[in-house]
Amino acid sequence: MVQITSAESSRRLTLAELRTLSLASLGGALEFYDFVIFVFFTGVIGKLFFSAGLPDWVRQFQTFGIFAAGYLARPLGGIVMAHFGDTRGRKRMFTLSVLLMAIPTLLIGFLPTYQSIGAAAPVLLLVMRVMQGIAIGGEAPGGWVFVAEHAWRGRVGFAVGLLTSGLSCGILLGSLVATAVNMAFSQTQIAGGLWRLPFVIGGVFGFVAMLLRRWLEETPVFEKMRSCAAVSRELPLRAVLREHGRAIAVSVLATWMLTAAIVVVILMTPALLQQMSRLTAGTVQSGNLAGTAALCLSTLALGAATDRFGIRRVAIPLVMFLILATYGLYIGATRLPSALTPLYVLAGIGAGAAVLAPVVMVRAFPAAVRFTGVSFSYNLSYAVFGGVTPLLVSWISHLNQLAPAHYIAAVTILGLVAILIAPTARAIDED
Repeated sequence: MVQITSAESSRRLTLAELRTLSLASLGGALEFYDFVIFVFFTGVIGKLFFSAGLPDWVRQFQTFGIFAAGYLARPLGGIVMAHFGDTRGRKRMFTLSVLLMAIPTLLIGFLPTYQSIGAAAPVLLLVMRVMQGIAIGGEAPGGWVFVAEHAWRGRVGFAVGLLTSGLSCGILLGSLVATAVNMAFSQTQIAGGLWRLPFVIGGVFGFVAMLLRRWLEETPVFEKMRSCAAVSRELPLRAVLREHGRAIAVSVLATWMLTAAIVVVILMTPALLQQMSRLTAGTVQSGNLAGTAALCLSTLALGAATDRFGIRRVAIPLVMFLILATYGLYIGATRLPSALTPLYVLAGIGAGAAVLAPVVMVRAFPAAVRFTGVSFSYNLSYAVFGGVTPLLVSWISHLNQLAPAHYIAAVTILGLVAILIAPTARAIDED
């Protein structure tokens, strides 16, 4: 293990570190916008990229399938980038992931539709989505490791919460753009070509994020490892699989909880409510916007709360709150649609439980294999559960309107169990 002295680890946060954490979070927001903007336009994409002869729910199911493909592709990018992140440096891979995301996002904005090239249209869309998945596979794990290793003692939860808040703000940005487009233009105009604009903007965002990350510095933990020749000399993934089975299992289950909170509550619910409760796109998007804003604030606050109270004391009431708020959102959307926005705010606060997963993961693995351990566990879980969730929830919601809330309840209970049995947290700067 690399030892960092007490004097080094107990120092106060500097302006340089605050800049590093802020730039990392802002870059994460821009890249996550690129990844999630797709889901806000699933309705129009389904109509444009699949045969008009299919029932609406079938086209929605197929579109969510392409959305899910991005999750299935995550392990490939995550494992490769994590390997070099543990052996060559965190910063390089953290910057590369942005470029790999910007290119396919921009290209989606110029893809021909089904009317122009037939079945080749959804195939090209699938290819772009897979490329996005490869890029995002290294973004969140790399970001969490990067900020956690830049954090000062006793503030890892705050640093991880700030980065997670940045990622959530990427979703908020996507929701803002989607809301603005739906309010400013008719559905006919959007289908006529204006749906492309958010993807073109996303491509530009990606290149801006890449430029921002040029100002970042390598983490002190990795620099210490490199100076002490403590960088892993064997394949990091081999060491993770051999020595950290419990940490992997806990991280996979915690990530499953994260996928449920983000994918179902924030990303899928707008489309599901439009279909099941017959609410207008503008009404649902406004509620989603408020809920996502609440998510951005709650992830930061809850991450900081884990530093003060401990993750287990925060997790138990938070998970219960998420379950109740999700049921309230889906029941209220049907019985009291006028209260959709405040109900979505409560659900967004509850979805802040997603921050518990990275806080657990960055503490579960030692520095030499931390990037690989977090990335492998996170992306494996997202590939399996994040990939299945859109398809499963889309299908079961066709059978039962409360099915998304049932799914949240079951998965978050499993996530809570994982947190309670997680390996004893280690101080990041003591590796």
